[in-house]
Amino acid sequence: MLRQVILRLATTLVTLLGVAVIVFVVIRVVPGNPVAMMLPPGAGPEDEARLRALYGLDKSIGEQFLIWAGGVLQGDFGTSITTRQPVAGLVLGRLPATLELSLMALVIAVVWGGIVALLGTRFRGGRTEAAIDVGNGIALSVPDFLWGLVLILLFGVLWPVFHISGRISPSLDLPFVTNFYLIESVVRLRFDLWWDLVSHMLMPALALAFPLAAIIAQLLKQSLKETMHLDYVTLARTKGYSETRVILREALRNAVLPTLTLVGVQFTFLIGGTVIVERLFSYEGLGNMAIDAVINRDLPLIQGIVILFAVIFTAVNLIVDLLYAVLNPRLRHA
Repeated sequence: MLRQVILRLATTLVTLLGVAVIVFVVIRVVPGNPVAMMLPPGAGPEDEARLRALYGLDKSIGEQFLIWAGGVLQGDFGTSITTRQPVAGLVLGRLPATLELSLMALVIAVVWGGIVALLGTRFRGGRTEAAIDVGNGIALSVPDFLWGLVLILLFGVLWPVFHISGRISPSLDLPFVTNFYLIESVVRLRFDLWWDLVSHMLMPALALAFPLAAIIAQLLKQSLKETMHLDYVTLARTKGYSETRVILREALRNAVLPTLTLVGVQFTFLIGGTVIVERLFSYEGLGNMAIDAVINRDLPLIQGIVILFAVIFTAVNLIVDLLYAVLNPRLRHA
């Protein structure tokens, strides 16, 4: 197990280095001049040259990367071109909002997908399973941003019960110390703030959760159906256990392992999928900031966001692999 952990950590470092190099090169060779967007009207070539020197854009790509990488190793990801603030502070300030949104979407997807899979397994071979398969197909075929538009139309326009933009109402008193507003509101017993946060997050979380819930339901239901034919499940039936108890107490424990791996992999895609959904709901998260950074050609900010996303992706995949090895006795004793 220790060798596997060391090997995965080494692979993770190589992956992050590769991502950093590719992103650094790509965003500098695409058309566009970020310095020109910063210059006021009437600025001359001398002003542009000074700005390029200030941000190190007058050097070769190789020199720029070495300077940037040296700063990253010291915790300095550079300064945002548009806001003139440190990139690390900007990125880490928005990260909690995206993590809370992604975790809420993940919880909704796991609960919803698990219930649907259990129902499809319990009533397999009938109309209930057929209806579930049709519903899963619809949920999976519609992208998350389109689900967001539908939710805005239904619960923001036709029946306005939830907020359709922002993270929290600006009129509320915000006594937060950290940027994990949802968690801190519970710790402080400020349930008025908690409900306001949830009412802002629910629709974007549902938009992200619908496709993932369909994937979880399909895989878990298929795993359960395969497990239901194994010998130990048949033995449980001969003992007189009800079908519901057989599914919950006997089949679910082994059938859930493939789903665990899927949930971990899909969670990384879920975080990446927040980019469009956050923009759609004007949610103040990392994805919304990423779009602004791309529009403004803010090179240091783009690099910081992409590197952070890469770190999250690789860390989640590493944790899922280790959990799967711990929970699967065949791998644990191999």
